[in-house]
Amino acid sequence: MSATSGSLGAVYDRGYRPYDGPRGGRREGALALYRASIRRALGIRRSWRQKVFPWVLLAIATVPAIINVGIGYVTRDSPRADFTFITYREYVGVSSALLLFVALTAPDVVCPDRRHRVLPLVFARPLVGSDYVLAKVGAIFSILFAFSFLPQVVLFVGQMLVSKGALDYLTDNAEVLWKVPLSILVLALYYGAIGVAVSSLTSRRIVAGVAILGLALVPSVITGILLDSGSGDGQGVVGVLNLLALPLYLRDLVFLGNVDPDSPLGGVQYGGLLAVIVYVLVLTSAFTILFVRYRQPDA
Repeated sequence: MSATSGSLGAVYDRGYRPYDGPRGGRREGALALYRASIRRALGIRRSWRQKVFPWVLLAIATVPAIINVGIGYVTRDSPRADFTFITYREYVGVSSALLLFVALTAPDVVCPDRRHRVLPLVFARPLVGSDYVLAKVGAIFSILFAFSFLPQVVLFVGQMLVSKGALDYLTDNAEVLWKVPLSILVLALYYGAIGVAVSSLTSRRIVAGVAILGLALVPSVITGILLDSGSGDGQGVVGVLNLLALPLYLRDLVFLGNVDPDSPLGGVQYGGLLAVIVYVLVLTSAFTILFVRYRQPDA
């Protein structure tokens, strides 16, 4: 409402209005935070600059599938009809390239809340620290899973359509329908938890992004140096310290039933079990950091 007096100006009544809509509890609040985090990570309702990177990355991740399907179409009537540019197992490994996406988006959905001191407001009611952690990790996990799974769908459907018998291809590769999602789930949860955990330790996005990349790449380089310079039957054990490759060992367990013989853990007795144990320890450490950090609203 406004009231004017000649040409002297205007007086506005901008009082607060009561909210008469539905009121949700913890679950609704956590889901709202989850959806808001996904929108922020994907640049939805933000400027076009924030939208470019995630969608370009998805397009790049889909390129190997398109190439493979194209080769299958061209060679479908030739002796090279069984040639594959990339396998489903190898394609899961390409998903590790999404580490760059984690290094940019995880800090962007976590650090501003601490820097702008909005955590006490978020936790005012009814959310608690565990709700916040699950919403943030769940948002990054969901995007990573989708961005890794959609290219696999393109690959599977495309290969099925260009093959001589679509139904035969489906039955021959039926095991892919559970192996691919399970492997991607392992990888997406791993990178999502680590990314959010590292981001929770600082309020500066650039610091968090560099720390995420460093945590993944530095051990990988050091492990490579140790493997190249070491000797002895047990030197392959240091391969488990490669945090970048750790979820790929579990991928091999899903697809092959054992660790890839050509990997550093290939010659290690109980190498697969060792990889699973270290994987669980890393995830446990990441979630422990998060639950401790967000135990108090002003943490």
